[in-house]
Amino acid sequence: MNELLPIVFLGLMGLAMLAYVILDGYDLGVGVLFRRADPEQKDWMIASIGPFWDANETWLVLGVGLLLVAFPRAHGVILGALYLPVAFMLIGLILRGVAFELRAKSGADAKPMWDRVFYAGSLLATLSQGFMLGHYIVGFEQSWTGYAFALLIAPCLTAGYALLGAGWLMMKTTGELQHRAIGWARVSLLLTAVGVLAVSLATPVVSARIFDKWFSMPNLIALMPIPLVTLALFALAFIFLRRLADDARSGNTQDIDRWVWVPFCCAVGIFVLAFFGLAYSLYPYLVVDRIDIFEAASAPESLRIILIGTALTLPAIVVYTVFAYRVFWGKARLLDYG
Repeated sequence: MNELLPIVFLGLMGLAMLAYVILDGYDLGVGVLFRRADPEQKDWMIASIGPFWDANETWLVLGVGLLLVAFPRAHGVILGALYLPVAFMLIGLILRGVAFELRAKSGADAKPMWDRVFYAGSLLATLSQGFMLGHYIVGFEQSWTGYAFALLIAPCLTAGYALLGAGWLMMKTTGELQHRAIGWARVSLLLTAVGVLAVSLATPVVSARIFDKWFSMPNLIALMPIPLVTLALFALAFIFLRRLADDARSGNTQDIDRWVWVPFCCAVGIFVLAFFGLAYSLYPYLVVDRIDIFEAASAPESLRIILIGTALTLPAIVVYTVFAYRVFWGKARLLDYG
């Protein structure tokens, strides 16, 4: 039982981080796309994420909290190596939150300034997360190669978030904004593919252990569905985005509303498969080939107590999340702060 506890907490932490990447990913993506929209369209973009964005960040708090209490040794190494990008990410998230609230309560003269702050905060947060991901994958390698790879992944993850955000806008809005979101998604899809390919190639190169996990037999055959399905999702997203773009040009709104959900679901599927591929590559290590979950874990007695708290907290977050999305299902409506 004691040996299972670190695995359980690794799964819970992974679930929290995956939920964060998808849920907060699309509203960060909406922020990244903010600069490209007209003033009126920006109000609709804000309205599409207004009921959700704050609660989406709860998953980040849960994931990092589980890392701290369940794997304190790894927490110190990871957060220590990522001190600066984490600080920049937090600054970006703070700027987003402040701008989100103040743009709704400011006069017409100040609103453009808060729009720029919201965009800048979103871009800073996503680039910081991308840099952290790239630096983490190479095992925090202190070299020009390691930093160059992290700098490559930074805009690729931002593009992935923009893909999620564009897909979200396609589902939640109508008219010109929906049509523009289709174009934004087509551009973001390409850079997202570059990021997924870079991560897929880098992880086996970084570690001989990871290379053997993927390319030894029979693992190679058993794992082949992951890259094949990922490639199929990219192709499916490309095909449907091109079809939706044609429908937008011809004014065929009925077909747009019928299939508009497909690109977003493809993007979610790509993120899920990429996450599980990375998780398989790294397991059982929290820091590549340096610290595994068993040596980083807290004492079994502590983990059992933490598990009780998690068993109470996690269902509450899930129920609230499902309830919020059920209540605000459908097309966005402009927010009214009275």
